[in-house]
Amino acid sequence: MTDTSVRIDGNRLLLPGGAAVRFIRTLRLPETGTHPLPPGLGEFPVRRVSDYADTVPEAWRARGGVMLPVYLREAMWLSFAGTREPAALQVGVGKVCAVSGRPWSDRLSRDPQNYVVLPRQPWLDGINSGTGTVRQFVAVPLGMGATVEGQVTGEEVWGGVQLQARPLNDAELARWREEAERRRAEATRRRARSGGAFGAPMAASAPAAPGAAPAYGGAARPRSAPAMGLGVGGSMRQEVYRDQRPLTDWAEAPTGRVFVHLVTPPEWQRITGEAPPPSPVDRAAYTRAGLPWYDYYDQDAHDLAPTEPLQDVKPVGDWIGDDHEPWQAPTPPQVKPLKDAPGEPVQDGDW
Repeated sequence: MTDTSVRIDGNRLLLPGGAAVRFIRTLRLPETGTHPLPPGLGEFPVRRVSDYADTVPEAWRARGGVMLPVYLREAMWLSFAGTREPAALQVGVGKVCAVSGRPWSDRLSRDPQNYVVLPRQPWLDGINSGTGTVRQFVAVPLGMGATVEGQVTGEEVWGGVQLQARPLNDAELARWREEAERRRAEATRRRARSGGAFGAPMAASAPAAPGAAPAYGGAARPRSAPAMGLGVGGSMRQEVYRDQRPLTDWAEAPTGRVFVHLVTPPEWQRITGEAPPPSPVDRAAYTRAGLPWYDYYDQDAHDLAPTEPLQDVKPVGDWIGDDHEPWQAPTPPQVKPLKDAPGEPVQDGDW
């Protein structure tokens, strides 16, 4: 029987079929202009909802999944590093597709495309705004209308982030594995001919966000936690790549899905007994220190066009006021070009 369980490895979600997802803290961009990719500042801690059944809200127990703490107006991105084999990953924000802007669907769609292709898509920093850009994921509370969900659907019911993965079908996966083995064998022959051994450099890994060791907070009673969702912030240069395969290459049914609840830091501490991560880093101080920003380009991939539902989404500042955090643009030398066992399963629920 196929294992459809989503598992946590450290702070990384492992979805059946080999897809890996980490939630990365980052600098919030200004809401005007288009910017380089901001840096990773460590992982958000991720915990299973079922491990805190006595302290999470009842609705969370019904939906299952995982939770992570996030500050008001904090920015994040999704890293797909570590994905082993091709996967079609659907990403929802309040059950609105972050790629197409359409309502959440259990089926893959090509027109418009409602998924990203892993491992070709190395990360996703925000909703697809087309023309080589995305608009940054920024956390806001439900009830104000500022989330992508609220602006696209007119109501805020779900919040959080939804993920669903689908591997290649059996025939295409076997073909892909055969080709991958052929490439590995060829690389081994080249190393032998060179008379020495060498390896690929290890990918840089963002440090885990600081915090206390997990502690079960079973003494407190569950209550309604302030629910958080994702709105949008500034624009950055990032492409969401078009799938080059026909839809028939992918498995008919998804192999794993998970609901990611976003919780305020005070509620995180109440629910888990853990200290939340420190508040986000000041972006001007980061840039003044000469630390890097990034630019990523894949010359063999093609960017998706913007979709109408996402074009009219307003930034968080339009709802909760101007962003007064100082901004200092990185100098050109600071922008670095890139490219050209898990524990118990996560309990899924009704959503």
